[in-house]
Amino acid sequence: MGDRGTDNHSEVTDFILVGFRVRPELHILLFLIFLLVYAMILLGNVGMMTIIMTDPRLNTPMYFFLGNLSFTDLFYSSVIAPKAMINFWSESKSISFAGCVTQLFLFALFIVAEGFLLAAMAYDRFVAICNPLLYSVQMSARLCIQLVAGSYLCGCISSVLQTSITFTLSFCASRAIDHFYCDDRPLQRLSCSDLYFHNMVTFFLCSIIILPTIIVIIVSYMYIVSTVLKIRSTEGRKKAFSTCSSHLGVVSVLYGAVIFMYFIPDRFPELSKVASLCYTLVTPMLNPLIYSLRNKDVKEALRKILGKKILLFNSILTVT
Repeated sequence: MGDRGTDNHSEVTDFILVGFRVRPELHILLFLIFLLVYAMILLGNVGMMTIIMTDPRLNTPMYFFLGNLSFTDLFYSSVIAPKAMINFWSESKSISFAGCVTQLFLFALFIVAEGFLLAAMAYDRFVAICNPLLYSVQMSARLCIQLVAGSYLCGCISSVLQTSITFTLSFCASRAIDHFYCDDRPLQRLSCSDLYFHNMVTFFLCSIIILPTIIVIIVSYMYIVSTVLKIRSTEGRKKAFSTCSSHLGVVSVLYGAVIFMYFIPDRFPELSKVASLCYTLVTPMLNPLIYSLRNKDVKEALRKILGKKILLFNSILTVT
């Protein structure tokens, strides 16, 4: 039995991404929606990184983390969206075995890194509000680089483990992945292997990734709320809370979608796909909007860049 499973596994050279089970005429509409959302992701996140890198006033730990958050959003959405858009026009909807491995590896790497980055950002806000006099000492450039590097390292280790245990399974049920990208749960449904070890490793990874990051975020905000409530002036409390509201919004959207996704029973695959859309495309699209619309420094930097562009354009028109 084990040999037959191994033979079937070795014969798998590609998979079929089933995508959304809708009428063919709706594929054009879905393609246009994906294209619009992905264009907004590119514009928003590249724009955010450009603003942070070009404006000296944004050379602070908070914006260093935010720049890396935009990078992870841009990268993991780019792993998913282009292939999904191609499949709306493709008859075969196939993805090579190597392509599926790469997609799962890169997506897992950057989504886990994003979770750790959000925890680092919560700690940054905790220090800024609860220990403002020691902020520049505690949030040194060295610590910020270590936190970001650690986020990517944790993402890489987690991704290597998750991808390894997933693609050592024997796929003998079918080649059709009932999803719009290569994800762990739909791939499990294709396997005829014993999933006990796989599920134990997955549970262990979730325990050391999701739990610690959520605990850091919750504890940081407990201290933040306690400190803010001690501020006597209403204006002071508003200012303190406004620096955290954007981060809380991003955390709520990402973790809400991920938790919802993994609590949906396997018998509702279409609902699972909709939940996946929230953190693969909707979150990367919303993050730059949330931070730019609610952040005075970012809006001022954007206004400054746009002002320079308009001035340059007017001078070119004047010369011609």
